[in-house]
This record gives sequence, structure tokens and C-alpha cells, in this order.
Amino acid sequence: MKIKGFLRVVLIFLILGLNIGCDQVSKSIVRHKMTEYTYIGFLHNHITFNRVENSGAFLSFGDSLSGPLRMILLNILPLIAVVFGLVFILTRTLNRLTLFAVILIVGGGFGNVYDRIMHGSVTDFMHINFIIFQTGIFNVADLSITTGVIILLIQNLVKKPEVA
Repeated sequence: MKIKGFLRVVLIFLILGLNIGCDQVSKSIVRHKMTEYTYIGFLHNHITFNRVENSGAFLSFGDSLSGPLRMILLNILPLIAVVFGLVFILTRTLNRLTLFAVILIVGGGFGNVYDRIMHGSVTDFMHINFIIFQTGIFNVADLSITTGVIILLIQNLVKKPEVA
């Protein structure tokens, strides 16, 4: 069953709102309940919460930039990408899984851009360390973006080749 028109747009904004809401609520809780570098461990410290304010982008890229270059690379370009992504999902006919993946990417991107603009940094707080698998410190928006990208990659890998 295809979802068209107004209902489709409402569902897109509902999922987007839930995505952004989860990210912003989790960051707000961390900002208000944890001081910087507070450490809380779960599952024998394989999963930890450790509040860090990241003034750069992914893995602190651009942390040392200043002035107009910083504004362009960390605020303006990501904001343009988020707006482009929103226009893309509203104007294209996509299958449900692709649409969901792009909504995750757009929502996560918006959450981090919003933090950078409103707070001057992005609040990261989750870390996973299972010896052979370890992450940097990340947040719900990062998880959302990563999940969306993984869905798109898997979908592309298992997609049947089109016959010309």
C-alpha cells in the first residue's frame, strides 16, 4: 500500500520529530545530570556514558578551526545538507526502507547542527568497548546517521541488478 500526499508528509515529519526529539532529550538529560568527563559504566564497563562537549565534527574534525572557515564547514555546509536531505525526502518517490534511512540521516544531521549553532558544541556521551569492537564517544544523532547509512549500504549490496 502506497502512502500518498498529506499523510506521507505527516508520517515523514512524525518520524523526523521522534528522531530529533530522542536525540535532543538525551543530550539535555546528559547536559543537566552529568558534568563533563563524568563516567558511568554498564555491562562491566563495555558500555559507558562519558559526557564530552565536541566543538568539532565527527571524531573532533575541525575542532581547531576558527572564524569563517569554522562557520562554513561546521554550521553552514551541514545545514545546507540537512535542508537538501529534507527536500529530497519530500519530493522523491522512495521505497519505505530508503525513505526511513534518509529520514534517520537528516534527523541526526539536524540534531548535531542544532547543537553546534545553539550550544557551540555537540554533546557526546556514549562509548562502546567490546575489545575487538570499540567506538569513539557518540550521541543519539550519530547513531541515527550511522544506522541510516548502514541501511542504505546493505540495501545497495543486496539490491538485484537491473537488466538493461
